[in-house]
Amino acid sequence: MPLTSRRLRAALLATASVTLVAATLPAPQPLGIGDRLFPHLGNPGYDVLSYDISLTYKGRNTEPLDAVTTIDARTTAPLERINLDFARGAVRSVEVNGLPADFATAAEDLVVETPSRLPAGMPVRITVRHTSDPSGDKANGGWVPTADGLAMANQADAAHRVFPGNDHPADKAFFTFRVTAPKNLTVVAGGLPGGKRDDGDTTTWTYRTEHPMATELAQVSIGRSAVLHRTGPRGLPVRDVVPAADRAKLEPWLKKTPAQLDWMEKQVGPYPFETYGLLVADTETGFELETQTLSLFERSLFTGTGYPEWYVDSVMVHELAHQWFGNSVSPQSWSDLWLNEGHATWYEARYAEEHAQKPMERRMREAYARSDTWRAAGGPPARPDVPTPDHKISLFRPVVYDGSALILYALREEIGEAAFDRLERTWVRVHRDGSATTRQFTELASRIAGRDLTAFFDGWLYGTKTPPMPGHPEWRTETPRSGAGGQGPARAPKPE
Repeated sequence: MPLTSRRLRAALLATASVTLVAATLPAPQPLGIGDRLFPHLGNPGYDVLSYDISLTYKGRNTEPLDAVTTIDARTTAPLERINLDFARGAVRSVEVNGLPADFATAAEDLVVETPSRLPAGMPVRITVRHTSDPSGDKANGGWVPTADGLAMANQADAAHRVFPGNDHPADKAFFTFRVTAPKNLTVVAGGLPGGKRDDGDTTTWTYRTEHPMATELAQVSIGRSAVLHRTGPRGLPVRDVVPAADRAKLEPWLKKTPAQLDWMEKQVGPYPFETYGLLVADTETGFELETQTLSLFERSLFTGTGYPEWYVDSVMVHELAHQWFGNSVSPQSWSDLWLNEGHATWYEARYAEEHAQKPMERRMREAYARSDTWRAAGGPPARPDVPTPDHKISLFRPVVYDGSALILYALREEIGEAAFDRLERTWVRVHRDGSATTRQFTELASRIAGRDLTAFFDGWLYGTKTPPMPGHPEWRTETPRSGAGGQGPARAPKPE
């Protein structure tokens, strides 16, 4: 329930009478966990264990969906209020441990007053009845309208435009999706199917993840879709979701995934999740996205005529590599984004070198030449500039793609291929299903190399100028040009 008139009167009186200050909670305010790039993202005082998200889609992708989000969490500090990240939806009611709770909004936070003070270490269940609104600014993420329904693109800070939660990759949790839609539509979500139930002219579909997931990686697809099944390495179920009319046209691309999975496993070890596949959506976003177990791709990437085969293949491998780097091992803060995108770009480039004769060294030399320009435009790879408030995706700049893959190239040159390979495999094994920091990566690299790499990483990760490339003293950087850094989606460099 919204804050009652009694509580509102008390809050107003508290500003005018010091005698009431001790008895009245301060006005609701947005909180965060201290992320340098997104100060109000995430919330202190609790750890989410699981989300159970029910959505009812009525057949029009411009109308709000009815929704119930249930969050099971554990308090990490005493709480009288619980802040949830949530925007672009109407909240109808909130319960805490089955009891009605007052609530208010503050910026993009839903602030819930607990019925009684919660001590640290206590299980808590928060149930929010709300709407989930797909209209509004598609450029900043959340629901993405498609030609026949909806999909999600929640990176970096847009999951709370779809459902309330702790919208930061430092707090991963298990997810259950229950989506009700008209019978003529197909619903697919991240994880594995948990059954479906018909009721009149609607069907309710259930999906559950078997591994914890960051909110920004959640995916729900609703549309006139075909679901295609095949088998990957070691019997892994591979399922693709495509516009039903395009299944034959897309099959030459989709059938490549098992071999790409096999190639990635040879590089870094077993695929870390319960399933994988492509969600091909008839929409224009300007990017592809590594949503967990079901990567989002624009239909035009496969059906257009502007991209050579090697380029599309490399984009597919980029999003696949993210399942290890970014999804299984998520960033502890958004300043650690270089670990996600640098690694995905690294394996994308490696794949293009092995399968399309696109030399890695040439690509890295070109990246080296532009690196100072990218750093000037977007900040160093591990200390990127804050994204513009009206275009959060501006965080995804060239410096975190090829500019960060360049760091991995330099590291391999510095410590040798054998140590680098051991580092990659160890990193994804040790931090599987967790969130990790840049410092943890650099410390692991030093241990595996058998020497302190602090000075090496300080220059490459945080310097405003690109250090000399080990083994290639002849490489030179270009003079930075104003405005030349650009910004880019999760996609390989455009082919010439």
